[in-house]
Amino acid sequence: MTTEEREMFDRIRKYADEALKDFDTDPQKTPISFQLQKLRPVMQELAMEKQMSVEDIFIKYMDLASEDAVEREKQFKESLENDGSFSGRANRME
Repeated sequence: MTTEEREMFDRIRKYADEALKDFDTDPQKTPISFQLQKLRPVMQELAMEKQMSVEDIFIKYMDLASEDAVEREKQFKESLENDGSFSGRANRME
């Protein structure tokens, strides 16, 4: 993820944290259409700044969210591998 992509991703996430804070905390239970409606203002702002369509910003955000999830999972697995506890050693045996 480039610095520019990270800034865009973080900006949308920060906005989402505020815009969606009073709603169901499980994104899997909150309809995508509802989430999009709440995120539209920041995505429109970014679209205007970057001279892109709102749809392209949304697609980019989804790609970046997937990339971020993979990176977090990788870091989590690495932390388990580096964990000297019993569970850390057991995870390395798998």
